Amino acid sequence: MRVLMLSKACIVGAYQRKLEELAARAPEMALMVAVPPGWKDKGGVTRLELAHTRGYRLEVLPLAFNGQFHLHFYPTLGGLIRAFRPDVVHIDEEPYNLATYLANRQARDCGAKTLWFSWQNLLRRYPPPFTWIEQYNLRHIEYAIVGSATAAEVWRRKGYTGPLAVIPQFGVDPDIFLPSEHAAAPDHVPHIAYAGRLVPEKGVDLLLEALSGLEGPWRATLQGNGPAEASLRALTERRKLTARVTFRPPVPSMDMPAFYQALDVLVLPSRTQENWTEQFGRVLVEAMACGVPVVGSAAGEIPHVIGDAGIVFPENDVAALRVVLTRLIRDPALRQDLGTRGRARVLAQFTQQRVAQQTLQVYQEMLA
Repeated sequence: MRVLMLSKACIVGAYQRKLEELAARAPEMALMVAVPPGWKDKGGVTRLELAHTRGYRLEVLPLAFNGQFHLHFYPTLGGLIRAFRPDVVHIDEEPYNLATYLANRQARDCGAKTLWFSWQNLLRRYPPPFTWIEQYNLRHIEYAIVGSATAAEVWRRKGYTGPLAVIPQFGVDPDIFLPSEHAAAPDHVPHIAYAGRLVPEKGVDLLLEALSGLEGPWRATLQGNGPAEASLRALTERRKLTARVTFRPPVPSMDMPAFYQALDVLVLPSRTQENWTEQFGRVLVEAMACGVPVVGSAAGEIPHVIGDAGIVFPENDVAALRVVLTRLIRDPALRQDLGTRGRARVLAQFTQQRVAQQTLQVYQEMLA
């Protein structure tokens, strides 16, 4: 079996662990993964990290229209497909994107079977040509993988009738994302944090408002960057939080375990927008794997990811978030219990090993 995966997400070093797991589970499979040298988004440029590259072949391809989510594509992909002659092409892209359409056409022209991946959990309609692209990719595909049950419902309503599997795009390596080995000092000050893009939909301003007036000892870190950073810094000053809230830039993915291990609470206060709601919340499972209690809003998939292993509060409800944070900073036993439950939930549902095995089963079904 020869498999070619096209994935701009796999420029992230921690995500490459799934690729090693895939290769290890099927030694007879020749796995090639094509990635761009980097990807632009609202937070800046994420460049290719080389962290887990054993057992498979990683190819770096030039990317046209980098940063244009719907319009980017890989000019040299067709030549790579013709040279590699894969049995399966795994297109790690949304079905309404130009990159998916071109990769799908090029793969099928060479006789390969194809699949695409989607996180889209809102029923959205697109203008031409994207609606034409989407319809082609719904009709001409052997399999679809989606990241959530909500996304599965969306694509069924849009007319996809073929085989479909619900598998998160990536899991977490529990041997890397581990709880801290160090016990808290007697004078420990609870550490609350957010990690991710600094954009309005992530609701970081709600966290700052909740921290304003939060009694007891605590400190907070906001790790990330984005267009809302200036306004969030201004809000921090207006609420007189500058002595207790620290802004930190993003760090490489392989440095994230150490970040989580220094925390007592991770908060993801996302708010649903007209054209977006939280599709997964990867920082939640990473923090849970590290034994960190997580708090999330009820936006999108967050409640389904957290389950009973954290605390969910109503979207946009600052008072409710403040009550939750007050409870957690005052109750170390509750933090310990939630941290233990969170890691157990990750081990049961969200490991890279589990995701790799489920993905391999899809490939095998496609070729059966």
